[in-house]
Parts: sequence; C-alpha cells; structure tokens
Amino acid sequence: MSAKNILMIVGDFGEDYEIMVPFQTLAAVGHRVHAVCPDKAAGDAIATAIHDFEGQQTYTEKRGHNFALNATFAEIRAEDYDALVIPGGRAPEYLRLNPKVLEIVRHFFTANKPVAAVCHGAQLLAAAGVLKGRTCSAYPACQPEVELAGGVYANIAIDAAVTDGNLITAPAWPAHPAWLGQLLLQIGVPVAQQKHLAAA
Repeated sequence: MSAKNILMIVGDFGEDYEIMVPFQTLAAVGHRVHAVCPDKAAGDAIATAIHDFEGQQTYTEKRGHNFALNATFAEIRAEDYDALVIPGGRAPEYLRLNPKVLEIVRHFFTANKPVAAVCHGAQLLAAAGVLKGRTCSAYPACQPEVELAGGVYANIAIDAAVTDGNLITAPAWPAHPAWLGQLLLQIGVPVAQQKHLAAA
C-alpha cells in the first residue's frame, strides 16, 4: 500500500490534542498530511486551545500551542486528497461559515473517501449537509446539531469511536486510539513504513 494524501482542516482555537496528535500519528506511519486553514498560507500558524474535563458541567479551555500550517488553503484541491480529518475545539463553529470549507467536506462524501471527525468537528459535517441517515459521534453538546442535520447521534464512551461507511467519528480526544485506529483500518499503513516499524 502506498502513502495517502490526507487533508486536515484546522482553525484558530481548534483543540490542541485533536490537531497535533492525528497530524503527527498519520505522518509517523508514512502518510502525507497537509494542514490548512482558510485565509492562511503554509508557514502561518494557528492558535490552539486545550480542553479538559475537570469536574465542571462542561469542559474548561486554556491556551494551547501555536501550530504551523504546512499547506496553503487557497491552493488545495480536494480531489488531490485521499482522506479528510476534521479536529474539534472552537474552530469548527467559524470554519463552517466558509463556503469553500463546506464544498471540500461535501467532496469527500460524494467521492466516498474516508472522513474522520472528532468532537466539535461534527459541526462542519452538519453544516455541510452530509449527515442525513449517518451514524455520527461528537462531543455530547453537539448531539442536537447531529440530529437536526438528519444524523443518528452515537452516544458512546468518551474513549470510543464509531465507523459508518466512510465516516469515522469520536466524542473527544480521549478516543484517539480508537478513532485513529479505525481511520487507519480504512487508509492503511504504507508498506515501506510497515517494514521500517517492524525493523525498529
């Protein structure tokens, strides 16, 4: 299996873990990952946020790292990519207002390519109108959006993930092992990297 081209749509105050962990994990197993943000270019940075569960009725939020983009949003073509990753955090609430972002999301569903969304990433899916009849997990506060968009909300454990056809979703970053594992089942690990990992 050859390396895949994977697109990540990120934005300011996206969740730090949900951006950095999939970006590094997918690159570590040999895939090419391009992280882009509307109105930003390769070399620009976004500000991330760290969301945690500390006993209050909702998550807490703290400033995270600066994350450097490695591709330019205005130059990408969705058809050049084999899979799409949508992190959560606060970014999806404004990214879903961008028509090109929604057009990109719809392309991956029309072409039946893998789409992995976590946490508030479901807000992009709902806004793009791709959830009708689909089972989708998300942060629990996004359940109404999933259901209003015609989806079936998957009320699963915080560290679990669910796959429905080409759609892989999870409630939040504690699900990374399950969520990324299910994505890798769809896109695989490049053969050259399998040999490298076996030799390590």
